[in-house]
Amino acid sequence: MESLPWEGKETRAYAWLGLPKVSKNEKVPGVVLVHGGGGTAFKNWVQEWNDRGFAAISIAVEGQIDKKVKNEKSKKMAWGKHQWAGPHRIGIFADTHKPLRDQWMYHAVSQTILANSLLRSLPQVDESKVGLMGTSWGGIISSIVMGIDQRFAFVIPVYGCGFLNEAGNHYKPALANNSGYLNAWEAGHRFNRARMPVLWFSWPEDKHFPMEILRKSYQATAGPNMVSLVPQMGHGHGPAWSRPESYAFAKRVLKSGKIWCRRLDSALLDGQAYARFQSDEVLEKAELVHTTDLGFTGKRIWTRTPIRLQKKADVWLADWPLPDGTTAWFINVESSGLVVSSDYHDG
Repeated sequence: MESLPWEGKETRAYAWLGLPKVSKNEKVPGVVLVHGGGGTAFKNWVQEWNDRGFAAISIAVEGQIDKKVKNEKSKKMAWGKHQWAGPHRIGIFADTHKPLRDQWMYHAVSQTILANSLLRSLPQVDESKVGLMGTSWGGIISSIVMGIDQRFAFVIPVYGCGFLNEAGNHYKPALANNSGYLNAWEAGHRFNRARMPVLWFSWPEDKHFPMEILRKSYQATAGPNMVSLVPQMGHGHGPAWSRPESYAFAKRVLKSGKIWCRRLDSALLDGQAYARFQSDEVLEKAELVHTTDLGFTGKRIWTRTPIRLQKKADVWLADWPLPDGTTAWFINVESSGLVVSSDYHDG
């Protein structure tokens, strides 16, 4: 895939593009897939979406291919590079001292947008139904892109989000005083432009993206959004595409034009934690996910407790007494194996 020039030379992005089997004149939806750190353009990820009726393009945003070779210096196996490679990621936005057009994130974002244009140009693809999914660093890229390219019909950031400079881990010391990141690449600056449906997909034990900045991100987006926090999900490319939530979210948004389960409100009232949801689907069970620990959310122990779930009119109510000493909590409901979360609460 052709990309933008870097340091005066032509660049391209390695990608896998796949189409599902359809009848001759049928148009299908599509999705752009962006990997995380240590990843590449994954053919298997494309196939997962193809099997569900989507055209898909998985792009490699660091000039790599999907074949590993031995590094001559480290003697370790790593993804090989192609001859049209642009910049690669250096640390955590460590190249923001360079001109904007020479920075890695500029090229990663532009490649994601170009992949959208490429997919939408295919005669087999319905250009009004192309979404975006990114994992980890791809989730950061997706968080940035959703406020820039409003053509996307839906966006699914997995783990990654905005407000990284506020994260209580390796991100904060790297970014708190990084004016290049704060001025150009902080996704929160553009969340008010993101009006497409968004699925924020993560887990409470994630050690890269704490719950506080994930909450700040989903509360800042302008369009309808759904949160799925799956305990013990794991961080990686495999968990991102093996769970069913992303596929169900995309299909139902494109079919109905809306998210299939809306969180209405959640709070603590007289010692009782509650959350209300609105969904046309049957919600089968609910659980309270809570912790009594302090510190970084990804290092805490989270306890899961099955709780009461009942339907009142067109609203589903899940509630339960909050255990003594609770420092943070949220409520999950489930329908046919699909997890939907309430807002995250702490303090």
